[in-house]
This record gives sequence, C-alpha cells and structure tokens, in this order.
Amino acid sequence: MTAKKKPEQDYTGHEVVITREFDAPRELVFQAWTDSQQLAQWWGPRGFTNPVCDWHPLPGRAIYVVMRAPNGTEYPMAGEFREVVAPERLVFTSGALDETKQLLFEQLQTVTFAERDGKTLVKIHMRVLRTTAEGNKYLGGYEAGMGQSLERLAELMAECENPPPDTSDREIVITRVFNAPRELVWEAMTNPEHVVNWWGPRGFTTTIETMDVRPGGIWKHVMHGPDGTDYPNKSIFDEVVKPERIVYTHGGRKAGGPAAQFQAFWIFDDLGNQTRLTLRMVFPSAEARDTVVKVYGAIEGANQTFERLGEFLAGQAKT
Repeated sequence: MTAKKKPEQDYTGHEVVITREFDAPRELVFQAWTDSQQLAQWWGPRGFTNPVCDWHPLPGRAIYVVMRAPNGTEYPMAGEFREVVAPERLVFTSGALDETKQLLFEQLQTVTFAERDGKTLVKIHMRVLRTTAEGNKYLGGYEAGMGQSLERLAELMAECENPPPDTSDREIVITRVFNAPRELVWEAMTNPEHVVNWWGPRGFTTTIETMDVRPGGIWKHVMHGPDGTDYPNKSIFDEVVKPERIVYTHGGRKAGGPAAQFQAFWIFDDLGNQTRLTLRMVFPSAEARDTVVKVYGAIEGANQTFERLGEFLAGQAKT
C-alpha cells in the first residue's frame, strides 16, 4: 500500500501578530521602516542583503525588493503601500515572486508604532490574502524570518544611539577600480587557486595551507619574500556576504619581527563591467598601524598587491 503524500498546509487567511519593543524614539524607529537605505540594512534573516530596495512609503506606491541569501540566491518581493501615517502606522501588501514575476502569495501587513517613555512598541499584524502551493513553503517561515529581521533592526537602532568610535587614525584604506565584473573579482579573492597568482607585493610568492571562506573559517598561508624570508599568516573569517563583502581578523609576522594584527574589510562594489574594490584595515592602535607601515611597508605592499590583482584579472579576461 502506497502512503499518500501529506498535502502542504494552506495558509490562506492565516494571521500572525508580532510585538517588539525598541530602546529608541518612535521617530527613529519609524524612519528605519520608511527610509530605503536604512531598511536595506536590516530587512530579512541574518546573512541576507538587499541589493535592490525600491521602498518609498506613499499610498499607492509599488514596492520592489530583492533579497539575496548568503549563498547568492535572490528572492524578489513585490507589493504596494496602502496607508502611511507618520510616525504611527504603515499598511502594505507584499509577496514573493516566481521566475515569471508572478506572486507566489500576497499578505497584508499592518505595522503600528507606539511611544512608551522614550521607547517604541512595534506591532506587526500579518494576514495572508492569497497563496499558492509553492507560496505555502515560504509562509511557514514568516515568524522566524521576521524575528531575525527585528533583531537586526534593534542592532541598527543601538548603533544609531551609540555610533562606533572613529578609527581613521588607525586605518589603512586602499581603493581600486578593476576592469572586470564583480563575480570575477570575487572569485579571484576567494578561490585559493587564483589567490596564489597575485597575493602579496611584487617578487613575493604564497603557499596556502587552508582557505575556508565562510564565517568562522580559517585561512592559513605563508608569504615568501624575494630574500627568502617567510611570513606566516593566519586569519579567521568574520563575515562573508557573496559577492559583496568579506571581513576577517588577521594575524601575522616574520621571525623576530613585530606582529601585524588587524581586521580587514574587503568591499566589492558592482559598477557593471567594472568593480570597485576597497580594502580597509583597522589596527588595534595608531602605533600598531605605523609600525606595520614602517617595518612591513604595508601601504606600498597593498598597492602592489592590487596591481598584481589587476594584471591577473586582465589575463583571465583574455582566456
């Protein structure tokens, strides 16, 4: 006897109410919901980004957001604003789109903002207006996904109330535009078979022991200088958002030399057929930065490394 497949739950008419209190003024929280640049920083589960965020709260205005998962998969969403009462209330429809740009489901979301002694109580009431068999698969994870979004919003509010300290006196920043698409530049940075071809100043070679490009992954490599000096390095990846951003904590030194410890931020900006790559290294102190610049020639070394990367990418484009 063949067991019948259990049908997917039909979420039509399903309702969810989520309430969260934020330690921030109502105007600030409302702005985070209505400013597209701010919303793009927290909308979606952890690890997700929003490369497209057409979100301008006006009654009748269409919504279009593209959420990108950590593995690069994109999830487009569309909807429409129905009511906007600043700073008290937002009402809008939203739903995921399939490959033909048709809605997999449509939900009505009402978000209210109540002020309480300098804090803000946000209440989200979601009701499913209509759905499809494929759409039901997404709706089952609504509460968990929105919960993570609101956690990210709380973190953003905390940053607004307590901006990070100025680190400009202990940074090195290098920026270069490469004549290659972002995906190709990302691959050059994350594939160890490519990295060994360009990593380090001119005259250096690199041996990679391990390179696990994921949050918590380890990157161990040894740079070999033209004079035979070896420079062992070990980094731990803190954040990897393909193909936009890589953050890792680095530690390295040569025998008998001072430590070179910093946090590196690699930002990949898509310029069409070009990519703007920015490397930002933040050191524990200005003295630590100055020592690495003096002893290891960090600034010139980084510039030469970027030059070698450009040459490597040009060669890849010809193959």
